[in-house]
Amino acid sequence: MTTIDTNTTKTGKGWTIGLWIAQAALAAMFLMAGFMKLTSAPAEMVAMGLAWVENAPVILIRFIGLAEVAGAVGLILPAATRIMPELTKLAAAGLAVIMVLAAAFHIYRGELEVVPMNAVLFALAAFVIWGRTKKAPIAPRS
Repeated sequence: MTTIDTNTTKTGKGWTIGLWIAQAALAAMFLMAGFMKLTSAPAEMVAMGLAWVENAPVILIRFIGLAEVAGAVGLILPAATRIMPELTKLAAAGLAVIMVLAAAFHIYRGELEVVPMNAVLFALAAFVIWGRTKKAPIAPRS
């Protein structure tokens, strides 16, 4: 049985496509970054350019990695399956919070060159929250 997403007829396919692209881009970025923080040794991460890692406890690095991977999965899975799709907005909100905290941390450390990327990822997460709330919400399975 095929279901028709009534939201696309009201808002247009452009919004739906744009939001899926934003969700996929965010998920890819956070999945890669989180997986790296979960699996790499701190010395390897420092060699990759993550200077902050050498002064951070390993448990914090792993926690951030786990939060990023969970957020990436939360951006895609609930929306794609339409099982509790409101979790997609919560995942985007969690990733937005991570980006605010990361930007503050990098500003504190004087690593201002990293902050624009934090701002872009924050903006994408905010776009997903807004879009999935106002423009093209995903209805749960009936």
